[in-house]
Amino acid sequence: MITLGVLAVALVAAIGIGILVRRNEGRVRELAPAPSAPESARAALLAAAGVIPGRPTVLHFSADWCGPCAAVRRVVASVVAELAGTPAPPLDLELDIDANPDLARELNVLSLPTTFILDPNGQEKFRIAGVPKSADLRRSLASVTVSEGSE
Repeated sequence: MITLGVLAVALVAAIGIGILVRRNEGRVRELAPAPSAPESARAALLAAAGVIPGRPTVLHFSADWCGPCAAVRRVVASVVAELAGTPAPPLDLELDIDANPDLARELNVLSLPTTFILDPNGQEKFRIAGVPKSADLRRSLASVTVSEGSE
């Protein structure tokens, strides 16, 4: 009887953890402004990866072995194509985590897929773990391409 009780508690705990993880996957999180002291190393890594100063960027890390990364690629490409006519069109930049471990470490990429929205100054504005929803990504990018691009 005790064994059934332990199994029931473990099952309930596993379901609760699964619900929490599932609820947070793909959610766009706005980031607080980062301190600007160690920005030179980060800026150099971003520039080497292809981030263009003065242009908002969608930077997503992927790998050949990552299944959901293909879905991220499709979502990001469609949203970036929709925003191509804005005053500051976003740049779609996909990086292989295995080829860019230093930048992944600098940006604290802990899982794949991970997507960043960078403002025209190269500052992180949003971070998305998992596959982003098109509407959320569009809304986040619009705030960077319109408000930052028009200043």
